[in-house]
Amino acid sequence: MTIINRIKHAGTLAARLGAGTALGVGLFAAVAGTPSFALAQEAHQPGPAMWVVSDEDSTIYLFGTVHLLKPETQWRTPGLEAALTEAAELWLEVPNVDDQAAAMPLIQQYGLNIGGEPLSSLLTDEENAQLQAVAAAIGVPPQAMEVMQPWLVGLQVSVAAAVRAGYDPASGVDTRLKASADEAGTTVRGFETLEQQFRFFHDLPQEVQLQFLRQSLATWEEAEEMLDSMVELWAAGDVEGFEALVVDEMQAEWGQLYDVLLVDRNADWAGQIQTMLEGSGTAFIAVGAAHLAGDDSVQSMLEDRGVTVTRR
Repeated sequence: MTIINRIKHAGTLAARLGAGTALGVGLFAAVAGTPSFALAQEAHQPGPAMWVVSDEDSTIYLFGTVHLLKPETQWRTPGLEAALTEAAELWLEVPNVDDQAAAMPLIQQYGLNIGGEPLSSLLTDEENAQLQAVAAAIGVPPQAMEVMQPWLVGLQVSVAAAVRAGYDPASGVDTRLKASADEAGTTVRGFETLEQQFRFFHDLPQEVQLQFLRQSLATWEEAEEMLDSMVELWAAGDVEGFEALVVDEMQAEWGQLYDVLLVDRNADWAGQIQTMLEGSGTAFIAVGAAHLAGDDSVQSMLEDRGVTVTRR
């Protein structure tokens, strides 16, 4: 297999993660005079957490997803199915989460660094040795990684660790919901484009990209334990536990990457959701569960704008 084919293979893995965790500006100021929207609901449903926002002529469901899952994971509940059936639109982070053909040229445009500094020159001898060991484990020659930007290698390592642990991008919630919507003829929309998502990573300073790569290498061996714990909390609807395990750690360890991946995007999405409320009808929003947990969550930002979000 040629080096470019190896890059394309690696890019497929990275694209799937990118399409699922697509990484905006800062927080939007609260809109003066915005009415408060609410739907009374006392009991929480079992299963992954879901919220609802509504007014006189709009209902919007918010559902947190996991982008890679083990195929046997159970997550579909009667309440979820009822909300999906009711919705006229499905909103994902990107609408074409399953379009690898669209992702490939973007990976080549934003993920490669041909002619620039080789990746190995940016890493210590110990880090290079670790990366070579991981590359051998996933069947990618180190020379292929030399022409990738650090963020792309970090994504590749992260996804490969999950796949090695039995997690499948094709079983991810977003991909499954998209397939169900297509089958049902439900309109699928997105908050972002694939190009925006790749640019989020590409535009990070090199040192932040390297930090992401180093974290991916550091968690290579413990990926399965971490993912299993995360999915267990998510599937049980334990938002507080998920926040402590995932979001709080991201905030403490990721620095600028946390702002890019979560805070800025959540602010943008909150604005888009508020605009949706000015219309009418029912929509179902499914975005990564980390976006719906913690003080910087989409719900928190909506509430700062005077919009009431109720747990179902």
